[in-house]
Amino acid sequence: MNSINKKEIEKFSKIAEEWWNPNGKFKPLHNFNPIRIKYIKENIINDFHIKSPDKPLKKINLLDIGCGGGLLSEPMCRLGANVYGIDASAKNIEVAKFHAKKNKLKINYKVASPEKLKTNIKFDVILNMEIVEHVENIDFFIKASAKLLKKNGIMFVATLNKTLKSYAFAIIGAEYILKWLPIGTHDWEKFVRPDDLIRISKKNNLSLKKLNGMKFNILDDSWKISNDTSINYILKLKKD
Repeated sequence: MNSINKKEIEKFSKIAEEWWNPNGKFKPLHNFNPIRIKYIKENIINDFHIKSPDKPLKKINLLDIGCGGGLLSEPMCRLGANVYGIDASAKNIEVAKFHAKKNKLKINYKVASPEKLKTNIKFDVILNMEIVEHVENIDFFIKASAKLLKKNGIMFVATLNKTLKSYAFAIIGAEYILKWLPIGTHDWEKFVRPDDLIRISKKNNLSLKKLNGMKFNILDDSWKISNDTSINYILKLKKD
């Protein structure tokens, strides 16, 4: 088995050069990024009882799965983490490596899916952000990801809920009306409900620590953490 959906990889490979353009095809992710970084950073600091204000994620081994062009890998590296970024798209990794080198950041990028990653490291933190809705088999993907996480390590999984509201906002609104994303970026059939994701996680020794929604405020063009999980949501899981 493998978790790679070739159609999804081809789709993102075609627009790989857009990753670092804040007004390009990944503009929504650029807008989304500050709240994701803040949420991940604060939760890691609290869980690992880190007291270093300068490089708060120092000594943390972090794996960013489906890293794309490195939009999360780079800020995690700047915060002091030892970052590994993997993506099944060679073009994405090429872009990520080039951008990291240009910014003098040491990030270990590899073309791989979690089941194909050859490493002896068990990671403290794994990021699966906006990726599970693009994989071939979520059960297998979570199982392969969980194997890479150390005991008591934490995994963040952010994705889209499978609701009529998410169809209206994330596909009709974001792709067809507002043109935030290229048409066809998302397939509603591949969206996953929190309960289903929590159940899959439990099967792989990952227990739920937090479930939060991420909500967009159209008036000030910003995102915030909320209790509304009807569209975007994020799980924080701990390896038993």
